[in-house]
Amino acid sequence: MAVTKVDVEERLPLLKSIPLSLQHLFAMFGATVLVPYLVGLDTSVTLFSSGVGTLLYIFITKGKVPAYLGSSFAFIGALTVLLGVKPGQVADASHIATAMGGCVVVGLLYILVALAIYKFGTGWIDKLLPPVVIGSVVVVIGLGLARVAVDMATGAAIGGYNSTSFTIALIALGIAICAAVFLKGFLGVIPILIGIVGGYAVALALGKVDFAPVASAQLFAVPGFVLPRLSWGAVLALAPISLVVITEHIGHLIVTNKVCERDFFKEPGLHRSLAGDGVATAVAGMMGGPPNTTYGENIGVMAITRVFSVWVIGGAAVIAIVMSFIPKVGTFIHTIPVPVMGGICILLFGIIGSQGVRMLVEAGIDFSQKRNLIIASVILVIGIGGAHIDIGGVTFSEMPLATYVGILLNLILPHTKALEGQAPVAEPDV
Repeated sequence: MAVTKVDVEERLPLLKSIPLSLQHLFAMFGATVLVPYLVGLDTSVTLFSSGVGTLLYIFITKGKVPAYLGSSFAFIGALTVLLGVKPGQVADASHIATAMGGCVVVGLLYILVALAIYKFGTGWIDKLLPPVVIGSVVVVIGLGLARVAVDMATGAAIGGYNSTSFTIALIALGIAICAAVFLKGFLGVIPILIGIVGGYAVALALGKVDFAPVASAQLFAVPGFVLPRLSWGAVLALAPISLVVITEHIGHLIVTNKVCERDFFKEPGLHRSLAGDGVATAVAGMMGGPPNTTYGENIGVMAITRVFSVWVIGGAAVIAIVMSFIPKVGTFIHTIPVPVMGGICILLFGIIGSQGVRMLVEAGIDFSQKRNLIIASVILVIGIGGAHIDIGGVTFSEMPLATYVGILLNLILPHTKALEGQAPVAEPDV
């Protein structure tokens, strides 16, 4: 759709605005609904909290930052452990309540960090979370989920290895890769959605889709909201991941600055943007939805269309809220076969891990320096190796534990020439 530049505050006629809002809805839809599908949350609640969170974000940023907030992938591993269900299933209300208590606290942490940024700037974040820590943790987030993706793709997650399941997964993966590499314009921004649709069509042709639940689902109903319950175990499992998502938020805002040719760090300010993300995440947790984050897919849509209007973004949020009251939508999403999602997850989780490597490379991390080598090595092995520790009845699983250990090592390891010699010291033969 050829559209001249539409600035942030501009409001288009309704007939022009709705199609543009639908583009943003399609861009975020595949990834946003994938998160509840994987961890066991209600899809309708997720759509509702995503829409409401986006509207709250627009309000808190005074209508000056065009950003859509969808489900964060960074929390998938921790939420999977807390909710304890297989992909495609919905967890029981008790487990959801416990996990959501942690999500609410995550949102409050965003707000506290926003206040600290308003007061002290961002230098303290760089000292607490340098690229060697953040990059390594992001690698862990992606690769730590590798087994989940492969089990889904091969059918192991739903009963055992099945060659037909893996074939469907590989076809879905291939379609998504081709869409990302070869399609241009708006279609090139939604490879996830295209891969899911293509894989679904193949599964349908092979008779692997069951429409019976859709036929019995209600046409209209209120989403199944779940109130949170505070649990320190959930808080300690999710809290360290919030530090990673905060840096992701800052990165997204930098890209949005370039796309929109504005400085959102100054007006309305990084603190307002981060606080908006925090309020959206806390409100999502109050309802039973996953933590929110700004979406790169929607930034890509703005870059292509040159339409930066917050009214268009807000329109997408309103449509998402309306869809959440149509249970047949959520039920239909759950008819997507697990192997299809598994094929897509092979790509998505791999990209997350690769983004961590990219962060390390772009930051110029020198691994000939022992300090960097030690920090990255310990984070990777603890995070991917499945280490965990129980303290006072609270379990620290691999991802949070790796993050905490990485932060601690960064704070205590000295920056000395003795520790950071350029040449590795040969170990004695045993």
